[in-house]
Amino acid sequence: MRYAYVNGRFHRHSEAAIHIEDRGFQFADAVYEVWSVRNGQLLDADGHFQRLQRSLGELRIPSPRTRAALEQIIAELLRRNRVRNGLVYLQVSRGQARRDHAFPRAATTPTIVLTCKRLDFAAADARAEAGIAVITVPDQRWARCDIKTVNLLPNVLAKQAAQEAGATEAWLVDADGHVTEGSSTNAWIVTKAGKLVTRPADNHILHGITRARIFQCSQLLDLEIEERPFTPAEACDAREAFLTSATSFVTPVVSIDHHTIANGRPGSLATALRQAYLDQS
Repeated sequence: MRYAYVNGRFHRHSEAAIHIEDRGFQFADAVYEVWSVRNGQLLDADGHFQRLQRSLGELRIPSPRTRAALEQIIAELLRRNRVRNGLVYLQVSRGQARRDHAFPRAATTPTIVLTCKRLDFAAADARAEAGIAVITVPDQRWARCDIKTVNLLPNVLAKQAAQEAGATEAWLVDADGHVTEGSSTNAWIVTKAGKLVTRPADNHILHGITRARIFQCSQLLDLEIEERPFTPAEACDAREAFLTSATSFVTPVVSIDHHTIANGRPGSLATALRQAYLDQS
């Protein structure tokens, strides 16, 4: 039996509910966070909790629980669901209020929801060993992608386009012709000179927590990182390409828009970075 946590209580997953006038439901006036869980432990916990607080602050949504309280709730949720390897999803909305675009009264209580589920990390390892395909699509998102909101419709459409094209992920391309990030991942390439390239963490991308950890891993491997935009053409001509996220870790990309990257196999640097990340987790 699965359990979810909603506004102070644990419920059977199938019976958990929020109010029909919750602002997260009606306006996407909400933020979320996702932690990977390995051997019962949250990966990169500090970074995810810090990003959650930043997202809440940017939208002026009061934090509904302290970090210590959230950690206790998460631990109990994992215990009830018997999850040792998987993910935890947390969502906080501005709360329930009569439908109106402007913020409701300051005393409105935020809605908090947590769920968790098991993940097959062996399947993720297999994808990393084989490498994945991505396609590129126009980036149609809003101008504050650095806030982890639930306003994900463009991401959903991009991911669906990737699946229909037989790919795993879609890389989003801005009006200037540069890759911003994936629909649910950060995008990277490796130049012929062996430098890692990824877009700067500005308002056009989500500030990935795994992305930040790769900066640390690159130092251990004595790799240089350039934070700059790159085009799909540069990615297709790169020595390697890969993506990062909380649930895919580091996953090599071997095809972009049906163009084979290098020899069509996962690159050595992406593979080394994935191992370095897992060794530190």
